Amino acid sequence: MSNRFIKSKPFVDLATFNIGDACCGIDILKVQEINKLIQLTPVPLAPDYVMGILNLRGRIITVVDVGKRLGLPSRWETKHPRNIIVRFENEFIGLFVDSIGDVIRTARENIEMPPANVADNQGQFFEGVLKTEKQLISILNLAAVLG
Repeated sequence: MSNRFIKSKPFVDLATFNIGDACCGIDILKVQEINKLIQLTPVPLAPDYVMGILNLRGRIITVVDVGKRLGLPSRWETKHPRNIIVRFENEFIGLFVDSIGDVIRTARENIEMPPANVADNQGQFFEGVLKTEKQLISILNLAAVLG
């Protein structure tokens, strides 16, 4: 498996967020905006991790419960849930998360492959891991989470 973070720039800015006790991140260049979750319209027959769709300034956005997609318990009762709007395959998708963290800049060489002992089922959802002094940040593989 190749490291998807080896690109032309020597650094990457990660938008971090929490899902339960887990800290995750995605390349900030994939983030369009972050907002509070607004009224959703249910989608019949959608997978259980699809929370619904919303109309955001004329765009229809599908909202995915990232925690549920990763097999973690749903956390609707969190104090500061947010919706991270990302651009994926020419479409805008909302990622429902428990809370937003910081933007962290790091050298691409600091991003390691996920540990081999990560459960096969969940391991597919991560493309790298960043160890900081304070925490371990699992970097989401958007293609696997949204695919």
